[in-house]
Amino acid sequence: MRMALGILLAFSATAAVAATDPRTLPTKLEPAWQAKSREVFKQAIEIPSVHHRGEVHRVAELLASQFRAAGIPDSDIHFMPYEALPGDKTEALIVRWRSPHATKKPILILGHMDVVEAKRSDWTFDPFVFREQDGYFLGRGTSDMKNGDVATTMAAVKLMSEGFKPDRDIIFFYSGDEETQGKGATLGSTTWRNLTDAEFGLNADGGCASYDRNFKPLGCAISIAEKTFQTYFFTTHNPGGHSSRPRPDNAIYDLADALEKLRTHRFQPMLNPANRGYFEQRAKEEGNSPLGQAIRAWLANPNDGAAADVVEASPLDVGLTRTRCVATMLQGGHADNALPQSATATVNCRIMPGVQPKDVQAELQQMVGPNVEVKPDPGYIGVPTPASPMRPEVLAAVTQGIHAVVDPRMEVFTAMAAGASDGSFFRAQGIPVYDMDASWGISPTDDRAHGLDERLPVRAFYDDIVYWEMIYRSLAGGGAATPGQAPAQPTAPPERG
Repeated sequence: MRMALGILLAFSATAAVAATDPRTLPTKLEPAWQAKSREVFKQAIEIPSVHHRGEVHRVAELLASQFRAAGIPDSDIHFMPYEALPGDKTEALIVRWRSPHATKKPILILGHMDVVEAKRSDWTFDPFVFREQDGYFLGRGTSDMKNGDVATTMAAVKLMSEGFKPDRDIIFFYSGDEETQGKGATLGSTTWRNLTDAEFGLNADGGCASYDRNFKPLGCAISIAEKTFQTYFFTTHNPGGHSSRPRPDNAIYDLADALEKLRTHRFQPMLNPANRGYFEQRAKEEGNSPLGQAIRAWLANPNDGAAADVVEASPLDVGLTRTRCVATMLQGGHADNALPQSATATVNCRIMPGVQPKDVQAELQQMVGPNVEVKPDPGYIGVPTPASPMRPEVLAAVTQGIHAVVDPRMEVFTAMAAGASDGSFFRAQGIPVYDMDASWGISPTDDRAHGLDERLPVRAFYDDIVYWEMIYRSLAGGGAATPGQAPAQPTAPPERG
C-alpha cells in the first residue's frame, strides 16, 4: 500500500468540548436506500480481494451489476484484466455514465477494489465477514476503501433511478492493485486513456473529515498533492567465514549502523501550497501551545529546521514537513554458524512533491557511506507529480456537501497526503485529481486502515452516499440538490453542548 487513506485530520483539541456523538445523529439517506446500499457493502466486504487471490473480478462484477441494473449499457461497462505483481491476475472496472447533452469534458471518479491482507488469527473477528456492531460497520475494506467504491456507485444509481441526467459524462475507474503496484492506474492514465480522459478526477480513496474524541469537528482536508512512493534496498557485503572466528567487520553490523543513521536522519523541510493549507489550519487548532508556536514559526520561515523538527515530532504531523524514509523489512545471513556474507534492509520512502527519487537515493548513499549499497526497487520507480490547482467549483461542491451532510461546522481546506494513491498516476498524465471522500470517523480511534479490526461509523457510510449525490449534482448538473434531495442549506444539527 502506498497510501493510508488520504488524510484523516487528527487535530488535538485545545480544550475538552462536550458535544453530541455524531454517530448517534440520523443520516439523510432514506431507509430504502440504506438497505440497498448496506447489502452491496456487505457483499463487497465479504469478497477477500487481496492480491494473488483472484477475487477482484467479483468486486468488479458486483459494482458493474449495480450500474447495469440502473440502465448503463454493457457497451459502457469495461472489465480490463491485467497482471499486477508477478502472477497476480487482477482487473480494473471502467464505467461511463453518459450525458444526453454533454456540454463539458467528463469527470473521472477514482477508487480501488483491492484490499490489504488481513489474518483471522490477528483480528478479534473474521475480517472478511461483514459485521454491524455498536454503531459501526466492521471488516477489511470498510474504510479503505470499499466504502468509497460502494458510495460512489450507489449515489449514481440512486440519481439514475430518479431520472437525473448529467450535463457531462461521469467516468468511474476502479483499479485492482492500488495496494501493491498501481499498474491499473498506470494503464488507466495512459494505455486506456481513451476510456478515462477527463477534465479532472475526484478520488474517493481518502476520507476528508473527522472528529476528535470529544466529538469536536476537526475539518475536512482536500488532498491536492501526494508524496512520491519509492522503495530502496540497503545492502552490505562481506567475505563471511566461520562463526567461531568473528571478524571486526560484519555485514549485519554494518547494516545496523546504516539503519541507525537512517533513524536519526532528517531531510530538508519543505513547505508547499498543499501542506501550507493544512498547517495554517493546524496553527488555529493548536492556539498558543508550544506546537502551535512551532507551526507558526515554520510557516513564517520554511527554512527554520528547528521549528520543523518540533512539528515533525508531533504524532499527528509525522511525514508532512519533509521526505521521510523508514526501514520496513530485513534479510541477512545464510546459516546460524556462518558469518553473514550479505544483509539487506528494505527502506520505504515517501518523497515530497517535486523531489526526484534519484536525488533522495544520492542523499541516502552519502548518509550511509561507501560500504553500503543503496539501490531503488527495480520493480517500481516513482514519478514525482505536481499538485493539482484547486478548482473553485470543486472546493465549493465539497464545502456544500460536507456542511449539508456531515457537519456545518467543518472547515474545508487543502492538504498534502503523506502517502500515495491511484490519483498520482493521473496527475502525472495531466489530469488534476482531488481526494475528497466524505466518509468520516473519530480520530485516532477509528484510524484503522491496513490495521486490525477496521471499521467505519454506520452513519458515515450512509452520509457518504448522500454527499456523492450532491457532488454529482453540483459538478455535473449545473447546481445543488433539488427538492426532495439532501438540502443545499441544511438546518443545523441538534445542539451539541
